Amino acid sequence: MALIYIVEDDKNIQEIESYALKGSGYDVRVFGDAPSFDAAMKEILPDLLLLDIMLPGEDGLSILKRLRANASTKALPIIMVTAKSTEIDTVKGLDQGADDYITKPFGVMELMSRVKAILRRIKPMSDDVVLKYKTIVLDQERRVCLVDGQSVELTYKEYELLRMFLSNVGIVLTRDVIMETVWDTLFAGETRTVDMHIKTLRKKLGESGSMIVTVRNVGYKFE
Repeated sequence: MALIYIVEDDKNIQEIESYALKGSGYDVRVFGDAPSFDAAMKEILPDLLLLDIMLPGEDGLSILKRLRANASTKALPIIMVTAKSTEIDTVKGLDQGADDYITKPFGVMELMSRVKAILRRIKPMSDDVVLKYKTIVLDQERRVCLVDGQSVELTYKEYELLRMFLSNVGIVLTRDVIMETVWDTLFAGETRTVDMHIKTLRKKLGESGSMIVTVRNVGYKFE
């Protein structure tokens, strides 16, 4: 079963997350600050990290930045957990490489669904398939994205979003459909998650990001 690390200084949140994850059969280790977490990372790397932003000492965004700069943890799936709900905090986390985020207070079912969705998708691609459209190339075997021949680093969710668009060029995709396909779930009122990830994906694709077109009150399409 997957090993999951929780970095959270709030004892109540620690207990909720740990209890829910252990109840689903996951191996869980909990840390209240960066030093204790760093020490554990030297022993064994987890399959998934739940990382709070507001921590004593070094905050979660700083930890995230360090992990993404390290070759051994560059691809580690990370879900940011935060009490902050402003757009700028969310964008900062996604820009620095978080795969998903969840805002306190959250429901246990929502937390578990997001965790399971990411863990289900962590598997090597079996088909040697290359998706191409104009300036963008996705090598699914190597999970590499090229834009105008230049490599672009995408988070797990950004990659899955782009793959969905390249597989459905010209087709309008509703936020609900995107949520169900990429996140393997649908939470009423949570489609804002899609919008935030689209925003960061467009930014990383540069001028090519303009091919992701917003369809007002419906969703998005790639054209």
